Amino acid sequence: MTNVNYDFSGRVAVVTGGAAGIGAEIARHYSAAGAQVMIWDLTEPAQTPEGAGFCQVDISDPVEIAAAVAKTRAAFGGINFLSHNAGFAGPTVPVTEYDPDTWARIIEVNLTGTFHLARAVVPVMQENGYGRIVNMASLAGKEGTPNASAYSAAKAGVIGFTKSLAKELAETAIRVNCIAPAAVKTAILDQMTPDFVQIMIDKSPMKRLGLVQEAAELAMWLSSDACSFNTGAVFDLSGGRATY
Repeated sequence: MTNVNYDFSGRVAVVTGGAAGIGAEIARHYSAAGAQVMIWDLTEPAQTPEGAGFCQVDISDPVEIAAAVAKTRAAFGGINFLSHNAGFAGPTVPVTEYDPDTWARIIEVNLTGTFHLARAVVPVMQENGYGRIVNMASLAGKEGTPNASAYSAAKAGVIGFTKSLAKELAETAIRVNCIAPAAVKTAILDQMTPDFVQIMIDKSPMKRLGLVQEAAELAMWLSSDACSFNTGAVFDLSGGRATY
């Protein structure tokens, strides 16, 4: 894979869900590009990029987010990039069998958490007159995945929220976009049966899973000054699977 080089020296990147998977790869890419990185996650990563910091944050809790904003500003001075990857899919069950409390928690973390983050971070970006927000949505939010109704609805909400916030900030130097991946090769796939993973591969015209590096490369471009006339957009990462 060919890497594009970015220079994010002097920029500060917050990466939610940065302890593992796509978020961890994005954190590594920001750091390699010269940004100061603060990882926000429930669990401390086993490894962090050199010089990166860590805040333990439940993104559904505005108080914890406010504390993380304060800690990040104290350490690095501001926030220029928000790469938001934290969330969880929940159980795979039909709507008629879905536990209402579980449904509410998935919406609370994946959708309402996105709101809480933006509400806390956007004012910091406005102070500096510059920012890039990259929300991690999902192809499930566009297609609707059977037996994953809460996750699909939440990610559809993230897409709508991204578009709304982007329009509010369109006349500023803050860009707000989201990425909608299909299945990406991460450790979570180890929890699934080989047959289920193969079904996801077969749905892709490229006949393979996405790579965390590919998600990170897209996040880097969306964080760059080259992303100047793109805001409120959904960038598919699906190997050709997305149809709109």
